[in-house]
Amino acid sequence: MSEKILLIGAPIQTGTHLGGCLMGPDAFRTAQLPNHLQALGFDVEDLGNLRVSVQEPLSHTNPKVHHLAEYRAWTQVLYEAAYNAMSEGALPIFLGGDHSMAAGTVSGVAQHTAEQGREQFVLWLDAHPDFHSLDSTESGNLHGTPAAYYTGSKDFTPYLPKLANPVKPQNVCMMGLRSVDRAERDTLREVGVLAHDMRSIDENGVIKPLRTFLDRVKASNGKLHLSLDVDFLDPAIAPAVGTTVPGGATFREAHLIMELLHDYKLVSSLDLVELNPFLDHSGTTARLMVDLVSSLFGKSILDRQTRAAENF
Repeated sequence: MSEKILLIGAPIQTGTHLGGCLMGPDAFRTAQLPNHLQALGFDVEDLGNLRVSVQEPLSHTNPKVHHLAEYRAWTQVLYEAAYNAMSEGALPIFLGGDHSMAAGTVSGVAQHTAEQGREQFVLWLDAHPDFHSLDSTESGNLHGTPAAYYTGSKDFTPYLPKLANPVKPQNVCMMGLRSVDRAERDTLREVGVLAHDMRSIDENGVIKPLRTFLDRVKASNGKLHLSLDVDFLDPAIAPAVGTTVPGGATFREAHLIMELLHDYKLVSSLDLVELNPFLDHSGTTARLMVDLVSSLFGKSILDRQTRAAENF
């Protein structure tokens, strides 16, 4: 992992149907994310929030698709931000914002990785695969499409920038799936994405499939982008998301994943997405997400227990 971390806010909510995600970046800051990372010894620079200009409407043959012009603009802005951050040798953390932002963040880091002659991998922690095309989405919410875009689906031409170096679908590992539409399920099988639903996790745990994937990344000298959606977590512990799906990851499962990722030290970029503070309970979800990021960057369970004990 790089010792230099760049925080980049992406206050996007046009990819969903529910307002509130645009407050996500500042909620992470209010939950003291920069301070926690600095306490772990990292050099942290907050670049503030990105912006896009007002866009002329862009229509699509699927009448349900909305905010397509904004999607295109955000994808381009985030692609450039991700590419530039990686070029500086920093580890960017993108603070969302809805998951449509991953179209730009993942494609940007993947371009830089390809120019280094290395392979890009993605660990997608989400209740949803977000693998719809512009044609197949029934809701028209574009936060359900970024994974299809950054893996090179031709459906997005000419609406979004054409990717010179998309991520290979077989280099994407999805964990925690529990809401997958039929069109997505068929496409995931066809292109070869590694997809682990919650039944798989219930049966096999998180360690075995995650180690298998991380060993592949390590063996290929690849770079790993982690995209963490709040709805990966069970809504009982993380209520601040507009797409709640019961039966998500528990507190310990989520921390175990972060701790194993820290052990491997392969994560080179990170998305934190779908935090909707409007739906939170006194900042519970924001603080949990910050705690998970802290585990990813080296804060151990024993450290938490020790500090808690010292407060009594």
